[in-house]
Amino acid sequence: MNDVLYDPYDFAIHDDPYPTYAAMRERAPLYRNADVDFWALTRHADVYAAARNPAVYSNSHGVSLELWSPDARKRSSFISMDPPDHTSFRALISRGFTPRRVAELEPRIREITRGYLAAAIDRGTFDFVTDLATPIPVDVISELVGVPAADRGDLLGWSNAVIAREEGSTAISPESTTATMEIVAYYGQLVADRRRHPGDDLVSALLEAEIDGQRLTDRDIVAVCMLLGIAGNESTTKVLANAWYQAARHPDQRTIAWTPGRIGSWVEETLRYDSSGQMTARLVTEDVQWHGTTVPAGSRMLLIFAAANHDPAVFPDPERYDLNRDTSRMLTFGTGPHFCLGASLARLETRIVLEELVAAVAEDYDIGTPTRMHHPNIRGLASLPTTVKPS
Repeated sequence: MNDVLYDPYDFAIHDDPYPTYAAMRERAPLYRNADVDFWALTRHADVYAAARNPAVYSNSHGVSLELWSPDARKRSSFISMDPPDHTSFRALISRGFTPRRVAELEPRIREITRGYLAAAIDRGTFDFVTDLATPIPVDVISELVGVPAADRGDLLGWSNAVIAREEGSTAISPESTTATMEIVAYYGQLVADRRRHPGDDLVSALLEAEIDGQRLTDRDIVAVCMLLGIAGNESTTKVLANAWYQAARHPDQRTIAWTPGRIGSWVEETLRYDSSGQMTARLVTEDVQWHGTTVPAGSRMLLIFAAANHDPAVFPDPERYDLNRDTSRMLTFGTGPHFCLGASLARLETRIVLEELVAAVAEDYDIGTPTRMHHPNIRGLASLPTTVKPS
């Protein structure tokens, strides 16, 4: 176990974690980092089993090492709950996040995408991340939640500050804490306003949601808004840029992506191959045995979904970017009761943006040297210079 070194705060790991994940799967399937104080599982079967057992692998202390706390529920609401509380709260939130509500966003997502894409094509050379992949999800989530256009720049700036990290540091920076407080205050005011003046948006729908007399509190709704406004924006932004980047690096697969009817394959293989969300943290509630070693109750366990997505026992030749592979067992959005509530929206946004790109620009686009953002869990690019020609 000691010959494998994995530190989720190491910038070198962020550049390319997959060789380290492979070493962990092979030589340390139960990994221990005593300095940061966590255990980790990386094999598909192990991650899958643990994620589907919330009684033993609990969300009660949150889902990240940085924000680990017995009071996590106060900050992140249903994300830091286990069944049965989680089940009822998720059902309430789902009332405002129905498949119909998500599907009805498609025309507007296309309209937003075409506006940003037309401006990018006019320039010819642009930054794929800042000019396309970031503003489109920001506008979509903002319209869904009910954030006015004039406020979106502030929210994006705060969101970027929340996830910014210093190399080697396991602590949340003062700037991140301040930005979090600004976002909480903003969404708190938005919820209060919608109580007085309901509208046709998610916040208003969540305020009206009721099951057996139970309603969401303002704090619960603020937590949902923050989850969508930070994690929702970031995940879609990163998947879009990862898809664009990987297709450029694998021109044979890019040709498949440009084939009619293959955008879905492009989305799904990108989600498997280079997931924007790498892991989740869980509290071990009782002594458990993994690979001949006892993990004591009270331990912190990382379930590394991105490593499971590269397990050759499930995905043959996993380091190959292959739009023809079967991705049905990938764990990008988790599994079990905590399967990502926003998975359908993330897939919808990504598919629509890529469809519009394929329709509008020639296949042989060029990319420059990207820069990578750094975060222990979120994997993606901060910039990606791109040059396109109209199709």
